[in-house]
Amino acid sequence: MAAKLKKGDKVVVLAGKDKGKQGEITAVMPKDNKAVVDGVNVAIRHTKQSQNSQGGRVPKAMPIDLSNLALMDKNGKATRVGFREEDGKKVRFAKTTGDLI
Repeated sequence: MAAKLKKGDKVVVLAGKDKGKQGEITAVMPKDNKAVVDGVNVAIRHTKQSQNSQGGRVPKAMPIDLSNLALMDKNGKATRVGFREEDGKKVRFAKTTGDLI
């Protein structure tokens, strides 16, 4: 099955503590049905000092379930994703506006 949400997509959070926040997907984990979004679901991780890093309390974006994310259309509103065939290729489109993604 084709992925409705991909790396680089602009999304809005539908549920949870970060409801309404917007961001860009940086990583997708299809097996876990989760994605990492910039600035959303941020947790503080304590890291030990090493030669490469200073250490201390480091904010880290944690994975969020795909069911709690929706793609943003050109108007900045949440939209569902549909698939159709154009010129022999399967493409994604926004259900609200009908525009290609």
